[in-house]
Amino acid sequence: MSFKIAIIGAGSVGFTKKLFTDILCVPEFKDIEFALTDISEHNLGMIKAILDRIVEANKLPTKVTATTDRRKALEGARYVISCVRVGGLEAYADDIRIPLKYGIDQCVGDTICAGGILYGQRNIPVILDFCKDIREVADTGAKFLNYANPMAMNTWAAIEYGKVDTVGLCHGVQHGAEQIAEVLGAKSPGELDYVCSGINHQTWFIELRLNGRPIGKDELVAAFEAHPVYSKQEKLRIDVLKRFGVYSTESNGHLSEYLPWYRKRPDEITRWIDMSDWIHGETGGYLRYSTETRNWFETEYPQFLEAASKPIDPAKRSNEHASHILEALETNRVYRGHFNVKNNGVIANLPQDAIIESPGFVDRFGINMAAGITLPEACAATCMASINVQRMSVHAAIAGDIDLLKLAVLHDPLVGAVSTPEEVWQMVDEMVVAEAAWLPQYAHAVPAAKERLAKSKVKTREWAGAARRSVRSIEELRAEKAALKQAG
Repeated sequence: MSFKIAIIGAGSVGFTKKLFTDILCVPEFKDIEFALTDISEHNLGMIKAILDRIVEANKLPTKVTATTDRRKALEGARYVISCVRVGGLEAYADDIRIPLKYGIDQCVGDTICAGGILYGQRNIPVILDFCKDIREVADTGAKFLNYANPMAMNTWAAIEYGKVDTVGLCHGVQHGAEQIAEVLGAKSPGELDYVCSGINHQTWFIELRLNGRPIGKDELVAAFEAHPVYSKQEKLRIDVLKRFGVYSTESNGHLSEYLPWYRKRPDEITRWIDMSDWIHGETGGYLRYSTETRNWFETEYPQFLEAASKPIDPAKRSNEHASHILEALETNRVYRGHFNVKNNGVIANLPQDAIIESPGFVDRFGINMAAGITLPEACAATCMASINVQRMSVHAAIAGDIDLLKLAVLHDPLVGAVSTPEEVWQMVDEMVVAEAAWLPQYAHAVPAAKERLAKSKVKTREWAGAARRSVRSIEELRAEKAALKQAG
């Protein structure tokens, strides 16, 4: 087989390398072309050198090109994969820093809440530019695989306004299933059969079977509470399981900021989170992790390049959906996964226009969703609160409507639990002004926002959050890695 895959945001070096090696685990794909594109020539150079090294070490005919000219990369592409972070860590830092001034403590801030909503405002104009290029220069009927957050908003915009065949992909379902299989004592994750459905980052394991045996709430609660690690790291997630009756796909830290109950007071935050790793609820945890990872990669790049000389091992193919979707579409080997698509009646008690994440099957006819799912009422209610915020956020981003943007932020569950309307109005003004370089649709609104900020009497505070850790230096990371290696 010979076709072209374009990867936008290929400067996300580690993730691009994973997608690349996954796809080349499919024997029929050795003759394909990868076209890498990014706004950073530096990062493009690094990832191309790594991928070239992989191709050379494995004696493959695979072609790898790299360019900052996105349209050139997309020309004739059958598949387009996006893993962009619009605004980079600079804008992301403001997504975390500014809401803290108003008492809003986020762990990740990339899905909803104040940070996720502003992240969506930065992404959506760029996503629509991608879609325009795909329509104009990519292969007829090209499929757009979006990995970028905020997943639901980006996918919603691409489908509804970009008019491109789009699917959103995330690995939260796989990770949650691995946890469940582990606590139940399964020998491998494959022993667990499940139905998981909802919206991205609020997906729910509504049916579980271990080797054909149904698993109920009480057995699952007992298994998690008995686990020596998860019982400490996933306290909030276990509490939601007890109350809702089903387990959520999302980590303790992710889940905590989508709900109005666990992060609205500093003393409550420290009660429910775990500081052993960023993903369990640390204030700005993903920002710290991302900053450390970038610094580490830049410093240790020669080692990453050297590691690329190893043979590709199909046994180590990851459970990221992309390679399996492409394999199913091109070879007709059926793949079952969980995909972000427009609802259109798949989940009966969620809106038709919502972007859902639910089971589907892929073959040469495309992605075919399993319809007729009804979520437990509490799960549907929680999803609905987020969907309403997502819908307003997408519409605000498309129209450049700062008033609608403020209403979207006001209706966010955690923001509403913490902040007053006056605080929300000022916070959004401050975030739009700070991130104006990445918000072209709000250029007309920035001067008035600056005037309001100059006259505002709403009080703020400089607050690091309830559970903030400092970014570790390269030397600290090296020492920690050496200690773990010695202990292991």
